[in-house]
Amino acid sequence: MTNVAIKPSTAFNSCIVVPFYNHAESIGTVVHGLKSLGLRCYLINDGSDSACDAVLQQLASTEAEWLHVISYQPNQGKGRAVITGVEAAERDGFTHVAQIDADGQHRVQDLMLLLEKAKLNPQAMITGYGKFDASVPRLRLYGRYITHVLVWLNTLSLQVRDSMCGLRVYPISPTLYIWRNFVLGTRMSFDIEILVRLCWRGVRIINVAVPVTYPIDGVSHFKMWRDNLQIGKAHAGMFIGMIVRFPLILWHNLRRWLGLMTTTSSETT
Repeated sequence: MTNVAIKPSTAFNSCIVVPFYNHAESIGTVVHGLKSLGLRCYLINDGSDSACDAVLQQLASTEAEWLHVISYQPNQGKGRAVITGVEAAERDGFTHVAQIDADGQHRVQDLMLLLEKAKLNPQAMITGYGKFDASVPRLRLYGRYITHVLVWLNTLSLQVRDSMCGLRVYPISPTLYIWRNFVLGTRMSFDIEILVRLCWRGVRIINVAVPVTYPIDGVSHFKMWRDNLQIGKAHAGMFIGMIVRFPLILWHNLRRWLGLMTTTSSETT
């Protein structure tokens, strides 16, 4: 495989992608909140049950000017849904995709904050890191911290504060380069793998603290055994990848650190 350099993007033209799977109770609230942003939104129906059809058809009809519903069967996982939206955005000429989950655990005003950061830093990956309230299951919270530590190991840095947060702004070009040239998981491990691989490519990660409340509809599609197994396999594969890329990762980290030091120095003089 030819190691083609990713061309930096200085343009900024953003849209929204919402991966959706059986969140009929919360999606209306999420969509109506997003309308205030004035951006095109791709709602990716990832093989939901037929009970969701009427809700999605109503939204597609009443919000047709800005909301585009893309549906397929069967369910293929959150990662596949996100990439479906990113590819649709690329075809329509967008440069950046803001992702927000369909379960209502994130606030629209926080997505606006991430978009502002992305506009100022169009070559960077912007991701939220969760500030959880009492609604978070303890076991899920502890599992997240284990994943964070493994991500720090696999990136040889601390630049990813939260590799599982569903509130993000993806720069489309490097994201699709990674998707099309490497094998990534299509379910819950995707969130982690794409951030690690972006780090490996030297893409700067900017973290923004965001409050997180667990699903307003009480529905979580995280499958404890299946998804933890896939995430574990992904971490093992990324560890091997880190070993292979060790010198290059260190070089990217050094360049990023020197760049941040230069920026800080220029701002203080």
